[in-house]
Amino acid sequence: MSKICVVGSINMDIVTSVDVYPERGQTVFGKEIMEFPGGKGANQSIACARQNKEVSLIGCVGEDVHGNTLINDLQKNQVDTSSIKRLADASSGQTTIILDDEAENTIIYVEGANGELTPAYVAECIQRLDAKILLTQMESPYETVLMAMKTAKEKGLNVILDPAPANQVTDELIQLADIVLPNIHETEVLTGVLIKDKQSAQKAANIFRLKGVEQGVLKLGSSGSYIFDGDALTFVESIKVKAVDTVGAGDCFAGALASALIDGQSLVEAATYANIVAALKVTKHGAQAGIPTMEEVQTFCKQNNLAIYLQNN
Repeated sequence: MSKICVVGSINMDIVTSVDVYPERGQTVFGKEIMEFPGGKGANQSIACARQNKEVSLIGCVGEDVHGNTLINDLQKNQVDTSSIKRLADASSGQTTIILDDEAENTIIYVEGANGELTPAYVAECIQRLDAKILLTQMESPYETVLMAMKTAKEKGLNVILDPAPANQVTDELIQLADIVLPNIHETEVLTGVLIKDKQSAQKAANIFRLKGVEQGVLKLGSSGSYIFDGDALTFVESIKVKAVDTVGAGDCFAGALASALIDGQSLVEAATYANIVAALKVTKHGAQAGIPTMEEVQTFCKQNNLAIYLQNN
């Protein structure tokens, strides 16, 4: 079976839900506090696993209670955790998330053990694993992400970069990517273009191509996505759902897209499938708990007359 390798963060998400996001210096009453396993690397890994794909996660957690929970949750979801390092002298990563009634979220990220993921360790793991796709993001140290992408390219893997957070992304990283997956904010940071229409999307795509990457998905949230593949630019409409929690939606999209690509789908087909998977995710709470299985996606598509591929390998 083909394998996806994910390099990235593993965190515990502490989510506080509020009616209205507080202004600076303001105290508001929260409605509830929930703990969910998260981290962009872990989220993307579980998204792949729930699409019935074999996936390995390379990362670090602490030898603490959160670390135990995070590892156990990944294993329950059939993610290969053999490349996750346990550190006695670091706490597991953690995020504090404030979620308002419109399902918008604000996140504070404390990297903890994620910051101890070294370039040498990542290179060693990638060389050892039998993978076809590397999926990575920017919640690991810059030099570690750079080494992961370089090693993957040398080994012939297809490299997918989710450029979040965008302020750490350089042209050197973009040149190593085969596919980039920026959202509207990240696209503006990396290209200087705010996407408002097809013309501005084409301009942003052209800038990415000048930077050295020929394929990408410009994600516009509930407004859909523009997919560029060389000269071609294709718009994919969003799936209209009632969102309750957008935390992890981009990670879910990335994992689902990688899964569809492993199955031999084109970038447009993969983005169309990922759009549906991410839409289903936002209807449930939890960056990982809300990720749908391939079977749930298929059921939703049949109920709503949406055409997707039905490969289960």
